[in-house]
Amino acid sequence: MGTTRKRWLIAFAAASLLGGCAVGEMPPPGRYLTDRECHDLTALRTNASPTMAEHQSELAALRKAGYDPSPFWDDPYYPEDLQYAQRLVDYWYQHECVPTRIP
Repeated sequence: MGTTRKRWLIAFAAASLLGGCAVGEMPPPGRYLTDRECHDLTALRTNASPTMAEHQSELAALRKAGYDPSPFWDDPYYPEDLQYAQRLVDYWYQHECVPTRIP
């Protein structure tokens, strides 16, 4: 594989991971969570073997709630800031996500 092609693939993979977005969709007006995030959060709460996409969707929701996982080694507010973001995402989930069955 050529060097240029390899660099493009690495750059694309890094951008996808750093973006933290499940599919890059925007939430409906007046909501914080997208339909995909609601679906994936429901799956995480019910499935025994979650997928990487579901974890990435959860991370995207936590980032929206203000959590930044990058400085975990020197974050004086860890784990309180993570727990706060989790509570906020749980609140959004309870108020925005219509209970659905996961196929």
